[in-house]
Amino acid sequence: MAKIVQKTYGEALYELAMQENPTELLKEAGQLEEILRENPEFDKLMKHPGIAKQEKQKILKEVWEGRISPVLLGFLDLLITKDRYAYLPQILEYFTDKMKETQKIGVAFVTTAVELTGEKKAEIEKKLLDTTEYETFEMHYKVDASILGGMIVRIKDRVVDSSIKSKLNGLTKELLQIQLG
Repeated sequence: MAKIVQKTYGEALYELAMQENPTELLKEAGQLEEILRENPEFDKLMKHPGIAKQEKQKILKEVWEGRISPVLLGFLDLLITKDRYAYLPQILEYFTDKMKETQKIGVAFVTTAVELTGEKKAEIEKKLLDTTEYETFEMHYKVDASILGGMIVRIKDRVVDSSIKSKLNGLTKELLQIQLG
């Protein structure tokens, strides 16, 4: 059910964005996600079953009118009307992913054993731009000493693992097969 709601409403928001200002609505959706993450009390209030829809719509208007676009405000109102507000994080995630795909913005997660220099980060980003269909990348770097060396790059559901830890695990499996064989 959640996946259907996420896709249905995410597509609806995407269609609205394409008719309006896609770049601005993408930026606004990101800001809204961040604000809601930082204010879980508001989210709890909007999901509370004891508060009438009309009251939630009034609160929504008081809090957001003039702060977000009428398109996004109307969309939030629709989610309350249809009892789908609880799915807002998943809907915004679907919408954001689809908008980034449309705008050829890739999202890469790079894990290394040590902190990378700015030069090395630029080199990695250039390599990703050269080997993918994306025109820009949103890069997320993480240091994890347990991988020992090398790096792990994840873009959507594709993972390239060239970490030393992974290579050692592969060698261990090979040696175990040789000993058993």
